[in-house]
Amino acid sequence: MSTDQIHEQQTTSDPTPTIDMDVLMGFVGQVVGDLGATISAGNVLIGEKLGLYRALAQHPTDAAGLAGATGTDERYVEEWLRGQAAGGYVEYDATTSSYSMTPEKAFALTDPDGPVFLPGAFELALGALKARPQIEEAFRRGTGYGWHEHDSEVFSGCERFFRPGYLMSLLPEWIPALEGVQHKLEQGARVADLGCGHGASTLLMAEAFPNSRFTGSDYHQGSIEAARERAAEKGLGDRVAFEVAGAQSVEAQGLDLVTTFDCLHDMGDPVGAACRIRDTLATDGTWMIVEPAAGDTVESNLNPVGRVYYNFSTFLCVPNAMSQAGGYALGAQAGEAAIRQVVTDAGFTRFRRVAETPFNLVFEARP
Repeated sequence: MSTDQIHEQQTTSDPTPTIDMDVLMGFVGQVVGDLGATISAGNVLIGEKLGLYRALAQHPTDAAGLAGATGTDERYVEEWLRGQAAGGYVEYDATTSSYSMTPEKAFALTDPDGPVFLPGAFELALGALKARPQIEEAFRRGTGYGWHEHDSEVFSGCERFFRPGYLMSLLPEWIPALEGVQHKLEQGARVADLGCGHGASTLLMAEAFPNSRFTGSDYHQGSIEAARERAAEKGLGDRVAFEVAGAQSVEAQGLDLVTTFDCLHDMGDPVGAACRIRDTLATDGTWMIVEPAAGDTVESNLNPVGRVYYNFSTFLCVPNAMSQAGGYALGAQAGEAAIRQVVTDAGFTRFRRVAETPFNLVFEARP
């Protein structure tokens, strides 16, 4: 529809509100950007899976050179490169018709074991979106959709999405911020990592503290099987165990440390889980709670990070919570006040924020 047609519609149909064309076109431009970002997600994963980013990071080249270096088809690579350049992920030199990557972009897109690795976020998003028909039905019925029901890319993408942040902050910042915990882990502590998924957080701690013993648990059988494989590959089977169990059914006692990484808000009964955690802790034990960064009000979360988390939460966190008994659906932007309420309702007497990043808040709870 042309702008003249829009103006004509406005004048011939009284109920139609007055449209400010500059505002309308500004919004259309915003949507174009979002559409480009949406469809580019698949191309980011293709670039990572086929080694296109890694090869391009070595030296500038053209489509033929990159295709030859990666064993891929030149025409597909040419189109991929153009889209990547249009999105600002790679650089294009018109004088030589060649493409390249800045060191910063290469750092973020090529090292899955680095502290900033971004393709995992796209894998998680694309995996979650495969459940769109089921989530649409959940909207209609008010039912839930369990974590275990999602596509396998949700589980692998979740690990690759969160692990870089844990790698960057868990050992150098978060654990040292907890009262007395670093020393206990160095001397030898008993630790339970609840909702551990593929065990990324559990294994990072186990590698760093060889005198301590760790148990990771998750209600999803497939994730626990993957965690056990990773522990075996790293030779950590003598001090790490993984079990299939929900957070409300952990049976250990006298634990020095319990951790929950980005999972408390996913639970249908977080208070029940918190009560169980309190029962498992030693009298001087600590619960470390890592949650998505969020303010306590809607308006404080209306920003790019909040947008990411609210939209992931609509597909993953809220449906999972609503699939479980308990009556809670905190969502990924629960905020500190909501987490504090859960903790104090469970009988913990001490609660404080000990660390934060642009993507996470870290809390300490003590019995």
